[in-house]
Amino acid sequence: MAQKKTVFTGAGVALITPFLNGNVDYKSLETILEQQIAGGTDAIIVCGTTAEPATLTDQEHKDIISFCVEKVNHRVPVVAGTGSNHTDYAVELTRFAKDAGADAVLLVTPYYNKASQKSLVRHFETIADAADIPNILYNVPSRTGLNISLGAYKELAKHPNIVAAKEASGNLSSILQVMEACGDDLAIYSGNDDQIVPLMAMGAIGVISVLSNVMPRETHEMAQLCLDGKIQEAAKLQLKYLPLINGLFMQVNPIPVKAAMAKMGFCSGEMRMPLCEMDEEDNEKLYALMRDAKLI
Repeated sequence: MAQKKTVFTGAGVALITPFLNGNVDYKSLETILEQQIAGGTDAIIVCGTTAEPATLTDQEHKDIISFCVEKVNHRVPVVAGTGSNHTDYAVELTRFAKDAGADAVLLVTPYYNKASQKSLVRHFETIADAADIPNILYNVPSRTGLNISLGAYKELAKHPNIVAAKEASGNLSSILQVMEACGDDLAIYSGNDDQIVPLMAMGAIGVISVLSNVMPRETHEMAQLCLDGKIQEAAKLQLKYLPLINGLFMQVNPIPVKAAMAKMGFCSGEMRMPLCEMDEEDNEKLYALMRDAKLI
């Protein structure tokens, strides 16, 4: 099989969804998109975990994808989160994203109903067969209760439309086994901001990043240094930003990053229930880390 087309290398942002008075705040969303592109982000990932997709209506989900594709206008790739625990719905969303002009889709493992590894392979293959668009698998067992096994990865990597995986398992040993077993048939993106350099040093091609929401330039730089083989320089940045990275995950994502974006003036900070704002004490801890990072 010919080597698969890489969707992007470097740092893609796992974009928040700004809300205002209960509605999607498209004015702020456009501002954030422009800030990201001006900051050198390498890709825009919409309707992923950080975007609170579980609380978007079907129409909002589709409208956000269309809006971002139109506003980005091919300046960087747009990756649309179209995964679901309902295979037919994931197929519908994936076909919609392709028709809307997205460059790739991000497919989270089925959550709540979970799946056997056999049915997981069938789920992803069904979606990949449905539309000719690059698929990025998304493994985040802490949220879904389901881990993609090495055997399933090896099977899925054979599909021409399954080109990459966002690995947020946090298990470096397992991820390295996947990289060794799948080789060029499956590119790996770090799904954890505290593992950008460790994984890229071993051959991952980038990160899908929460940190990029507040630090697009610095996250891009960290990833680019890795791609350029300047691992020690990249490692210095990884350690420099580690306190802020940890702060952005002091509560469930995207609660802290929305607080940070609100403090920086990019959005209201509003979330949809069941998520709610942090206590003032935690806000102050986060703001202190932001001051240290010269964000405010």
